[in-house]
Amino acid sequence: MTDYDTRRVGLVDAFTTEPLAGNAAGVVPEADGLAPEQMQAVARELSVSETAFVADSADADRRLTYYSPTQEVDLCGHATVAAHGFLYEDDVIDAGSHTIETNVGVLDVEVEEDGTTWMTQDTPSVQPVDVDYERLGAALGVDPAAFQDVGADLQAAVASTGLPFLVVPVNFLEHVGSADPDDAAVEAIADEYDAAGVYAFTFDALDADSTLHARCFCPGLGISEDPVTGTASGAVGAYLRQTGAFTDFPDEVVCEQGHYLDRPGTVRVRVDGGDVRVGGQSVLALDGRLRVPEHEEDDILEA
Repeated sequence: MTDYDTRRVGLVDAFTTEPLAGNAAGVVPEADGLAPEQMQAVARELSVSETAFVADSADADRRLTYYSPTQEVDLCGHATVAAHGFLYEDDVIDAGSHTIETNVGVLDVEVEEDGTTWMTQDTPSVQPVDVDYERLGAALGVDPAAFQDVGADLQAAVASTGLPFLVVPVNFLEHVGSADPDDAAVEAIADEYDAAGVYAFTFDALDADSTLHARCFCPGLGISEDPVTGTASGAVGAYLRQTGAFTDFPDEVVCEQGHYLDRPGTVRVRVDGGDVRVGGQSVLALDGRLRVPEHEEDDILEA
């Protein structure tokens, strides 16, 4: 009988307190010794937008490596929140300050007593860009006038706090909600701006406590639409600060997302000078074990 490397895995829903809502992330809490090919295979098997692999680090409290079902991703906010929520609930870590080593550097994480995880993201970068609204509208299935209306005051930009997104303001919620993207066209536009995806948002939110409502399309990462996106929320926080969208910038930007995928969630963003922090809660939805074959012999997983 073939011997397998058996690893514990969890599916954790981030930016929500309700299972089967928010954004599901895979978490492998003990990933030391897994080869990149094995991590990619595990992410493909779990088939959620990103899976976080937790390993030892010489430079931080732990190393986090992220994979989508198709490729490695340098940074993922919701998977970071999910991983720390998983470890905290499992009594592996305590509330307080932590550090994580990622592909974009060592970042700070704060876990509160209620399990809320705050992640300090990478140094923000916001570059305004000229966008062909007719082409963008055709790609997203949105009337171009919905971009041109608000774009007169807020220009589209490529914004990043570790992972770049093309951030595009939209006038009304009905246009964000009715978007029907062409994945190939969206991927082509994102690639031209070296962006992970397109983040379309409106200040016309559903919840009175929310600052904005957003949808995030990342077909280039193998994710047609991401339910609730931490890194993009951090990027839009930096974008709103730089563009002067508010006369008095709020202490906290509240981003709602995922409602049109029946996975509603909320991302809290705090921008303090050059520091951007993204926060939210998470809940464990599934806890199990996965058999991982040796990658030299077989890239197929048996669950």
